[in-house]
Amino acid sequence: MRKIIVLTMITIDGVMQAPGGPDEDTSGGFEYGGWVAPFGDEEYGKVMQEQMKPSDILLGRKTFDIFEDYWPKHANGWPGINEVTKYVLSSTRKTSDWENSVFLENIDDIKKLKNSEGGDIKVWGSATLVQLLLKHDLVDEFALKIHPIILGKGKKLFDDDAIPSAFTLTENTVTPSGVIAVSYKRTGEVKTGTIGE
Repeated sequence: MRKIIVLTMITIDGVMQAPGGPDEDTSGGFEYGGWVAPFGDEEYGKVMQEQMKPSDILLGRKTFDIFEDYWPKHANGWPGINEVTKYVLSSTRKTSDWENSVFLENIDDIKKLKNSEGGDIKVWGSATLVQLLLKHDLVDEFALKIHPIILGKGKKLFDDDAIPSAFTLTENTVTPSGVIAVSYKRTGEVKTGTIGE
C-alpha cells in the first residue's frame, strides 16, 4: 500500500489558495496571490528542496492546470517533475500533452492507486481534492508550512467533512522568517479525556 502525503503552504487561519503568485488562482475574488514570497529564506529553501524530491504526485484538476502551464517550462526548478507520474482527479479532462499524466475519474480510482505497489504519492495544493481525501480517510501524512499571516478568506485546507483522526509530529523546523514547517504521521483514532484527571 502506498502512502498519500499532503504537502501544502498554509496561513495561520488555514488558507492555502494561490501561494505562488498574484495570477495563480484568483477564483472567488482572491486578492492575495503570492503571499508566500516574503517568507523565502535559506532554511525555507532547504525544506522545499527536500519536499520536492521526485515522487509520484496526485493533483486536483485546477492545480494540474496551473502546474501543466508552468512546470514543463521551468523543470530546472523542480528536478524530475516531468518524469514522475502525475495523477489527476478530473471529471472534465482525460488527456494532456504533459508527459506521464494519468487521469482518474473518482475516489475509487484513488483508492485503487493507494492500494497499488509503488512509492509515496504527494499531493500538492488541490484544496478540494485534499478535503475529499480527508472525508474518505485516505491521508497518511501531512507536511505543512504554516506562515505567520492571516488572510481571512480563500480556499482552506480543512472543511467540516474530515474524518476525525490523530497524528504524531515526526519533523519540525522554524525558519528565520517565522514559517513553521511540520510533518505529521497518521497514528489512529482521536482520544479524549478530562484535563487534570
